[in-house]
Amino acid sequence: MKLNKYLFFIIEFAVFVGLFFVLNAASINMTIFPFAFGMLFALTWADQKIWLLVPAYILGGLLHQFSFNNAICIIVTIFCLILPYFIHILCKKTMKKWEFIVFSIISQTGMVVFDILGGFSPVLSLASVLVGTLFMLACMNIFEAIIIRGFTNKLTSLEIVSLFSIIAVICSGLYTLNIQNFSFLKLFMSFVLLVFAFCSTPLLTMLVAAVGGIGSLLASNNPIFIAPFIMWALIVLLFKRNYRVFMVLSLICLELVLGFYFNLYSSFGIIEILPVVISCVLFLLMPAKWFKEVAVIFNLSKDRLAMKNVVNRNREILHRRLGNLSEVFNDINIIFRKLLKENMTFEQVQELLEQEISEKICSFCPERNHCHRTFADSTKKVFDELIRISYEKGRATLLDIPSYLTSRCKQTTAILGSINTLTAQYKKYMGMVKDVDTSKLIIADQLLGVSKIMQHLAKDCEKNISFDTQRENKILDELTEHNIICIDAVVFEKDVHTMETSVVVRNEDSTKPRIADVVSKVCGQKMAVFETFASVRPGYTVLNLRSAPKLDCIFGVAQHTKNGSKVSGDTYSIAKLDSDKLLFAISDGMGSGEKAEAASELSISLVENFYRAGFDNELILSTVNKLLALHKQEIFSALDICVLDERSGIADFIKMASPKSYILNEDECRAVETGALPLGIVDESKPRAIKNVVSAKDFVILLSDGIADSFETDDAITSCIKSIKTKNPQEFADELLGRALACNNGYAVDDMTVLVVKMLGN
Repeated sequence: MKLNKYLFFIIEFAVFVGLFFVLNAASINMTIFPFAFGMLFALTWADQKIWLLVPAYILGGLLHQFSFNNAICIIVTIFCLILPYFIHILCKKTMKKWEFIVFSIISQTGMVVFDILGGFSPVLSLASVLVGTLFMLACMNIFEAIIIRGFTNKLTSLEIVSLFSIIAVICSGLYTLNIQNFSFLKLFMSFVLLVFAFCSTPLLTMLVAAVGGIGSLLASNNPIFIAPFIMWALIVLLFKRNYRVFMVLSLICLELVLGFYFNLYSSFGIIEILPVVISCVLFLLMPAKWFKEVAVIFNLSKDRLAMKNVVNRNREILHRRLGNLSEVFNDINIIFRKLLKENMTFEQVQELLEQEISEKICSFCPERNHCHRTFADSTKKVFDELIRISYEKGRATLLDIPSYLTSRCKQTTAILGSINTLTAQYKKYMGMVKDVDTSKLIIADQLLGVSKIMQHLAKDCEKNISFDTQRENKILDELTEHNIICIDAVVFEKDVHTMETSVVVRNEDSTKPRIADVVSKVCGQKMAVFETFASVRPGYTVLNLRSAPKLDCIFGVAQHTKNGSKVSGDTYSIAKLDSDKLLFAISDGMGSGEKAEAASELSISLVENFYRAGFDNELILSTVNKLLALHKQEIFSALDICVLDERSGIADFIKMASPKSYILNEDECRAVETGALPLGIVDESKPRAIKNVVSAKDFVILLSDGIADSFETDDAITSCIKSIKTKNPQEFADELLGRALACNNGYAVDDMTVLVVKMLGN
């Protein structure tokens, strides 16, 4: 560890020596050399090690000019830095920026004195001090942004200007440093341009190219490097890719053309091209994470941290609110269920009606005591039987009264009238109570369903979205390479298995299949477009892509109306649900014709809309069943539903009085059993739900009664399905319908529907 530490100090010292050597050589028109002392004070202010800076400053200055006057000037500068620095340390006080400015100006006293004694213009000497101080302020500004603050925030406009001034000064110093035509200026600027082109905006890249040329102009009054630097910037921007090699090759090729073809330089050979080659190699060797850190200070990383933090913050707020709303709806659901009235038992009804009849008819009868005391048991038994008959049959008659009661009771007609009237009233009242309770149950069920949906939504919003900036940039570059104009892209992981991407492209590019191919390549998995809508920017379209599920499917439908009917009572539905789920369903209204069609359409519409809203299977069918049972007209429907999860390959079959469904693959034909009563017959009919796993190339076949009843046995249906060889689901459905009709010599005894779904692998 100590060896690595000492090695780092040696490298740092060498860098400081080289920096001060270059800045001592930097000049304005080879007249004033004001920049080295400003860098020394700025680095000290930025908490760099003064025990490395001072020796490096001395060595760098003497290497540039080894003379008595220069040595004295260096000593005065060092003294004016070290003395106040250590005084402040002893006093345990931090030097302020204005104090650094004062001491830096005082440190140039030696240089001013020697200039005046040597006959140099005092005005130029004072200008040198002023320029050096301004350069120090620029260095302080940029060091505060990068060294102290770190690569975490975007540079401000003033900080970018400060950075450009430092680059210009370094270029001024490097202009004069050539070894056997090896240009350190080219080495530095080619590397800087590559980094700026890769990590910043095109505008900043062009500006830094111009600044580099201006820096060499300051030192020499010769603009020779302005043109090549700007052309370098243009070529690397033109070939900018996530693969840095394209930028490197384009830059080297351009330099060869400028040197050999246009003879832009006074001499050009292997030595002259070597600086550009070396900088390109260094650029390629730099780790990608370094470029990400540099990109942050220019705000080109497209990280848009503020926006993404707002998105995740809003999701967190939405998660809490949905959770609270879920609890509210669940509480209301409980309250509604408590409002349900408990129905009396039939024994309680009998006792209640007996008391009312006894008080109404028998209270004034002279034989009351004789009937209700002496023959109490037989009288109660007769009343119970008459009430039961009236309740079950709707009316009791004189024939239902035993002869021994008619022989002694003169109120039989009144008793029968009261029993029939009270029983009818009770049945009507109980029907109304039942309807009210059913309505309350429907509302409670919906409140419970809404509560569960909100719970799921809250859970979806609970996790923060993880954005992938690197892939976003890569998608933009790849689409541009394929001549697809994309102005923005967002990539994020919805969960462990699902990645989503949004791209904003021109309207004319939005239908190009190449978009999905490029996004799939960058994301490393199959991506499919699941949503398209207009952008807020005119002329552009937003495409949302998601990790393609395990399965996709195509389908075919064949129908035939019952002979003699104008319309079919069968209705089918194919609907795309959220979370990569598909709904396939057949609703068979009882009977045929317009009434059956209305029943099946109502049933399938209710089921489909509930599924789209996100309710679960049992709650959907229970609610639809209650709604249909509540309807005053008789509306019965057999329902056959298949909900396919394309991501997992699990198919849920929900069946209510429907025929068997079938899953056909190369090895077998599996039957999915039926069950339950049709929708709308009884309130609490429970659907039969069966899970099956399907794979690519499997066929799922749903049938209505008209198809199933055309074959003599289930085995005959299975054999027929297995014998159909076509792989096209529409042809499969047509052929199965044709064979079912052939079983009855072309006569349709009922409405007939076949829905065939073929699974495809992604």
